Amino acid sequence: MPAPTWDPAQYLRHAGHRARPFADLLARVPALPGTPPRIADLGCGPGNVTATLADRWPDARITGYDNSPAMLDRAAAEHAGPTPGGGTLDFAPADARTWTPGTPHDLIISNATLQWVPGHLDRFADWIAALAPGGTFAFQVPDNIDAPLHALMRELARGPRWKNRLADVVRHEDSVHTPATYLDTLARLGCATDVWQTTYQHVLTGEDPVLDWVKGTGLRPVLTALADDPEARDTFVAEYRDLLREAYPRAPYGTVLPFRRLFAVATKAPA
Repeated sequence: MPAPTWDPAQYLRHAGHRARPFADLLARVPALPGTPPRIADLGCGPGNVTATLADRWPDARITGYDNSPAMLDRAAAEHAGPTPGGGTLDFAPADARTWTPGTPHDLIISNATLQWVPGHLDRFADWIAALAPGGTFAFQVPDNIDAPLHALMRELARGPRWKNRLADVVRHEDSVHTPATYLDTLARLGCATDVWQTTYQHVLTGEDPVLDWVKGTGLRPVLTALADDPEARDTFVAEYRDLLREAYPRAPYGTVLPFRRLFAVATKAPA
């Protein structure tokens, strides 16, 4: 299965809603031990939320990592360079399945990325080991794989018309683990760990806004798989759009998209 092709402009169409969980995660990250701190944002996307790390730690050395050239190009063009507080912000290619920092980090943070990384629990030990004493590993992931947004996509992709092309493309039900699993894994690695869930009630506007939302994220693997067959791609999207219209009806004030997310903040013991 090819890696999804990402579209920064489409992703950023709902930038405000997508940035809020990162801000909520960041609010629970404790003070960092380094002066200046070394920070990695794993799965930085277009860099818009990575840049907000410099607001919290103005002198930090911050690197955003991603495996999408399009996302990295957008991030570098709009956000790379010295920060007003004397720090630096840069971006580099990396794959979360194999990335391990070569130097100690004070914060490794990841925003809506690990759901795309099979076996990501197995990476935690390397990332915790790479933290400086007192450093923190923090992440948030969508925790709504059972919501109509995803369930309808899976049902359609696994139906008779599409299963030969798409059954293995859509996200699987086990792409995110339970809160208890994350808590147990991180605590056993010696971290003081806080895990919680939040369900946002996003009010979206415009024509078919839920479809527009998912075109920037969860639908990307399908759009990539059907990229060489525009007729099939458009047919799938139209069928999926009709299902979403029924599942997420429009109200006079907009369309409500309930969206549950899972957060974890794990802090390594100080020296």
